[in-house]
Amino acid sequence: MKFATLFFLAALSSGLAASEPKVIPKVLAKVNALPMALSNDFEFRKTKLFYLNENPPKAKKSLSSSLSSNPNNPTAGIAEASLGFERTYRMYGALTGADQRQRFGNYFDFFLRVKRPANVTVRLEYRQEKLRSFVQAREISYENVKGNLKTEFAIIGDDYFNDGRVISWRCLLIENGRIVAENRSYLWE
Repeated sequence: MKFATLFFLAALSSGLAASEPKVIPKVLAKVNALPMALSNDFEFRKTKLFYLNENPPKAKKSLSSSLSSNPNNPTAGIAEASLGFERTYRMYGALTGADQRQRFGNYFDFFLRVKRPANVTVRLEYRQEKLRSFVQAREISYENVKGNLKTEFAIIGDDYFNDGRVISWRCLLIENGRIVAENRSYLWE
């Protein structure tokens, strides 16, 4: 039994080590304006935004909580269990208070589709509370991609605590120095 457990743990750890490396976004010193040349070959499929702050959300008593206490309800407890998943996922592995502090902030997940092989750059331009209209940017470059792509950006830790929450943003898909797709928040000018 001990041998089987050790074998399972060794296989699990080797599988985790073989996973794709995490891409670290490059922080731009200066944000340059680019020409717009929108193309149907590139699109934003979905955007997932998550704000993780120091105070976890408080449970609210609602209709779903009264339904979940009913033992005849087949979905009892499911709604409440899913509410905290994203927070738990983002905080996984942060044991100390310092580790947890480095996880607080804004998370952006962009799901893209590239219909033909291309060298593309995904750029997130954003403004933060304490910096007002000052625009910052981070970008990740991909070579010869085609198909569906997921890009993650995080404004967390000291960037979040020093400059505040992200108040507006836009995400650009750039090919050959031209913007070929764009997704933006409501407050972006």
